[in-house]
Amino acid sequence: MPFKARVNCLLFIFNYLLMENYILLDLFKEFINDCELIEGLRKESIRGYKQSFELFQKMFPNLTADELSPRILREFFIKIQKRERTAGKMGTRIGVKNSTIATYRSKLNRFFKWLKRQKYIKSNPLKDVPYPKVEYKDRKYLKKWEIEKILFAVNESIGQRDSLIGKRNKLIIYLGIYCGLRRGEFMNLKLTDIDFERKLLTVRGETSKSKFSRVIPIKGQLITLLKEYYIERKRKGYETPYLLISSKNKNGYFTYDGLKHLVEKIRKITKTNFHVHLLRHTFAVNMVNQGCGIEKLKQLMGHSDIRMTTAYLRCLPTDMMRNDVELLDIEKFV
Repeated sequence: MPFKARVNCLLFIFNYLLMENYILLDLFKEFINDCELIEGLRKESIRGYKQSFELFQKMFPNLTADELSPRILREFFIKIQKRERTAGKMGTRIGVKNSTIATYRSKLNRFFKWLKRQKYIKSNPLKDVPYPKVEYKDRKYLKKWEIEKILFAVNESIGQRDSLIGKRNKLIIYLGIYCGLRRGEFMNLKLTDIDFERKLLTVRGETSKSKFSRVIPIKGQLITLLKEYYIERKRKGYETPYLLISSKNKNGYFTYDGLKHLVEKIRKITKTNFHVHLLRHTFAVNMVNQGCGIEKLKQLMGHSDIRMTTAYLRCLPTDMMRNDVELLDIEKFV
């Protein structure tokens, strides 16, 4: 065997033997470091990768790179589908939707692809694991009475109507139903992203799931609330560049833990299964109902693919189409 071939063979054997010492948790930390420092991924994406891997790690602790296999991954997805979990007022439930399985698969897949590129594994263990069949038919949204109930809870029970924190909480609801922002987008808004003079809000590419920036017109009612909020936070000496402030630290911004606590309070008071993404769905459904074209809605929502936008067309309730059907007249047919 030629000398170069022998060297390559020895290197392969050496690397293969080393794989036994590559604990997945350590490699995942290296992966996240690359995502943050080299790829510059947004915080929300990083959070998703961490949550998916933490669940996988919990079920398969101390797993090494060479132990990864399609069998392990199949077992992981089967466990997810069979495990009991707490689902708010619904009590204990078993399993998750296929869309949730698809999300876990997608997040883990990126990590496994990185492992292969870095030559920690020879092949992606998800390669031979079937992708779950997902149908996004039900885009739930909030009814008018539910929004009123949520706003009442925010105004009267969680924060006083005229307090700074009360205005902040109300602002979160309005940014969802009047701008259709994703959670990561409104959480990372900065004061400089608001143009009061032209009534425009900029979602920066680094905070958006689609990775490109977009500008959204701000409704007059929301502009008024923003101005009141801005004046109050300035008067109280808040210095954070982020729009949403912390209730505990004048130099701090509103955290995801703070948002989770707020959502839990709203759920408890309103007795609803509220989550912030429902606000975005509510914005989309009502924009379509009021005649907004699908191309305009795609731009407002920040979708990279128009098929994501058309999903909202399928969830319009029959009552919303009543007037359109009544306008049909044989005498006017072409």
